[in-house]
Amino acid sequence: MINIVYRLKSPKFFEESIDEIELDGVVVRPTFLSICQADQRYYQGSRPAEILDKKLPMALIHEGIGEVVFDGESNFKSGDKVVMIPNTPCGEDVCRANYSYSSKFRGSGFDGFTSDLIKLEADRVVKLPDDFNDYVSAFIELITVAYQGITKFEDIAITPKSRLGVWGDGNLGFITALLLKEIYPESKVIVFGKHQDNLNLFSFADEIYRIHDVAKDVVIDHGFECVGSSASQSAIEQIIDLINPQGTINLFGVSEYPIPINTRMVLEKGLTIQGNSRSEREDFEGVVRLLEKNPQLFDYLEKLITNICEINSLNDLKEAFDKDSISKFGKTILKWNK
Repeated sequence: MINIVYRLKSPKFFEESIDEIELDGVVVRPTFLSICQADQRYYQGSRPAEILDKKLPMALIHEGIGEVVFDGESNFKSGDKVVMIPNTPCGEDVCRANYSYSSKFRGSGFDGFTSDLIKLEADRVVKLPDDFNDYVSAFIELITVAYQGITKFEDIAITPKSRLGVWGDGNLGFITALLLKEIYPESKVIVFGKHQDNLNLFSFADEIYRIHDVAKDVVIDHGFECVGSSASQSAIEQIIDLINPQGTINLFGVSEYPIPINTRMVLEKGLTIQGNSRSEREDFEGVVRLLEKNPQLFDYLEKLITNICEINSLNDLKEAFDKDSISKFGKTILKWNK
């Protein structure tokens, strides 16, 4: 089957290429995609030159849903709405596939979802209820990253979970705080951020603080860092300062630069630091169950959508990335008409 793939050839320049898809596995037609900051770093050319030379040309986007076109094993029916899993295990490993060096990740190690058709193995596809909001479903992958980290946190936390602090008022901070409040309804969820306009959207949080205006008596049991970049340093410093002994610090933010950490206080308080990245099938299934049981979450998550762009051409795709790059908050959703 002939397939057209829309790849980033160099920063800010997309090109079409014709590939062929063999009819095995599950073939999905993308319908709604979502731009991630990692996609923007490739598009803007802000990754190191040697990385760009190695990975481009490449189709971007690793967040998205689609409709099943073909399934050789008949696990899915034609027209089924599914979420696509970008992490692709390549062999057995002792660790989770999303942390394995042998796994490949779409839109990073190989082509993402900007094509007419996507071929996936059956375990890289999870069926969605027909009544799920398509625009929110487009970024289920991002929700699974927060869900995966919270699941791991549950495994390592040995002290009370009465006061959970989330640093970061962006997309991931919003999602992480929302899931924490849903999963631990008896806990206080406290959000620390820099932008008051963003913080005002965290209506479900028990307390919100601007990072430079925190009450002196504020303490937390566990911290979740969702800041990233060089700002991670000040966020981690503040978490270490406010956290109770033997708490956990759960890192989500990505930085291109080394971040210093006050190990003296980490040792003194007996803290556990855990890194979180990407997700796996069980996380997608968990998020789908969570959204099915708690449909009110869609109302909150819909607040993250700042741009909806219909994509009928390469120029539309470029304009969507340009529009997303000037958005200070929220998600850009691509209605994929290709």
